[in-house]
Amino acid sequence: MNQAIKDSGLEDICEKVKKQRRLSVEDGVRLYRSNNLLALGSMANTARERKNGNKAYYIYNQHINYSNICVNLCRFCAFGKDREDPAAYEMTIEEIVEKIRERMHEPISEVHIVGGLNPDLPYSYYLEMLKEIKKLRPSIHIQAFTVVEIAHLANIAEKSVETVLEELKEAGLGSIPGGGAEVFSSRIREKLCPKKLSPEGWLNTAKIAHKAGLRSNATILYGHIETYEERVEHLTALRAAHDETGGFLTFIPLAFHPRNTDLESLSPTTGFEDLKNIAVARLMLDNFDHIKAYWVMIGPKLAQIALSFGADDIDGTVIEEKITHMAGGETSQALTRKELRQFIREAGREPVERDTLYNTI
Repeated sequence: MNQAIKDSGLEDICEKVKKQRRLSVEDGVRLYRSNNLLALGSMANTARERKNGNKAYYIYNQHINYSNICVNLCRFCAFGKDREDPAAYEMTIEEIVEKIRERMHEPISEVHIVGGLNPDLPYSYYLEMLKEIKKLRPSIHIQAFTVVEIAHLANIAEKSVETVLEELKEAGLGSIPGGGAEVFSSRIREKLCPKKLSPEGWLNTAKIAHKAGLRSNATILYGHIETYEERVEHLTALRAAHDETGGFLTFIPLAFHPRNTDLESLSPTTGFEDLKNIAVARLMLDNFDHIKAYWVMIGPKLAQIALSFGADDIDGTVIEEKITHMAGGETSQALTRKELRQFIREAGREPVERDTLYNTI
């Protein structure tokens, strides 16, 4: 046991980690309350290397945010707009296909598609979008539509979630992104996103997707008005859902960016807080194979360090992400494969290019 852990007062939790015993809610809160970041990182790195050795994953992917028109207009979101807003937009199917066509020469393995809950786009738009992308690039994996969007599609189509998922799969959907989870707290939902799918709705829709054979990601949005207890409740709810279905691919802590939101008076998260969230997630989510340090949110330099604090994935090339950048994110719009590999090697890890389902390319 290293000195940082001895000094932290977390020796009992460290023993649990060593013996691969599940941490409790109380353990999670203690980890969050600790400011001994080196102790947290040391324990999280033990768990990370046990699962993934020295590997660090990245993907060659492309992001498309098809529309920012949204009925929810959550207070923490700078992306969603009313249709009347001058910054509102929606892409036609042709425009989406053109985005794919522009990058046909690149070895992109995944296109990642999310947008707002646009009340005016018909259900057929989403099916056609998937079919047209697959027609142009048959081998590409489409990770599209958060479970919040899936529930919205079921609503506008007046069909069950099960039926909608089967039809989306048939049209080309390969897996589901993890957004829209925010924090599973009715207090947070009431204050910040009262119109959003409930925590129970998010978890149930994700479970239905898993049972339909679709894997998905999971997220948390941290650094706004949530408490440590609410973060831990969120993690344990995801852990329980994954015990049930085994359907989650990776967990992605998303740092809140306050600029251009109703919560602009709040300070952005610190690097200390970002690393702590990644470490605690790795320790609490013992049944998740992967924890992602999303470089778009926290910056590539901090993502490098996160590879020693529990993360084993830094996402990918990304190419034109709008959601974080509209909230004041100052990271670049894309990183090259060469840059990603360099970041990983400099962090002392072995770069592994993966597909969406974590098969090595």
